[in-house]
Amino acid sequence: MSVCRALIVDDDKNILELLRLYVEKEGYETTLCLDGQSALESFKSNPPSIVILDIMLPKLSGIEVLKEIRKTSSIPVIMLTAKGETFDKVLGLELGADDYIVKPFEPKELIARMRAVLRRYETKEKDVKEVSYPNININLSTYELKLSGKTVELPPKEMELLYFLASNPNKVFTRDQLLDAVWGYDFFGDSRTVDVHIKRLREKVTGYEDKWQLKTVWGVGYKFEVN
Repeated sequence: MSVCRALIVDDDKNILELLRLYVEKEGYETTLCLDGQSALESFKSNPPSIVILDIMLPKLSGIEVLKEIRKTSSIPVIMLTAKGETFDKVLGLELGADDYIVKPFEPKELIARMRAVLRRYETKEKDVKEVSYPNININLSTYELKLSGKTVELPPKEMELLYFLASNPNKVFTRDQLLDAVWGYDFFGDSRTVDVHIKRLREKVTGYEDKWQLKTVWGVGYKFEVN
């Protein structure tokens, strides 16, 4: 991307202005929104390169906006959360947020996280990534999962986790290794995030396993077992 544009969404005008100054200083163009509804309208009419999205918003919450974005786009989204909003952070990551940052925060930390998620996103966009086994085809280039030829929708992080495991058959990964590989080494999240994503994946692939399965290795982590 030659010019990156950031959509910044927060109902606090002072925070919006502060973030605008720091983000534009880094060479990004910015669009500012004070509520979830206008943010979603802006996203649809002029898709940005990255979204900085507060969870607590009027009209539509940040979680609701994220859900709508992920129906059509894998554009990077960084969530802003208030201190102690553990449930919201986990839910946001489940739904496909790329990272989160807790208020109050240093704007420089946010800039660093923006650079990191954009690097990962741009790398994914350049590579053609696809892996297949009986009854399953995972295409990370198009973010498309097919089970017995039927397209099944997955949130981006679930797709990336499934692809990573399936690309390394029979290899066991710890939760921390999976966090590093899928969410990035600079992600400061809870390892329970991995457990939640594995649980959701199993619910969706149950009944399609044929010579493969998502397997828990107790006391270690997870693997994509191929027979």
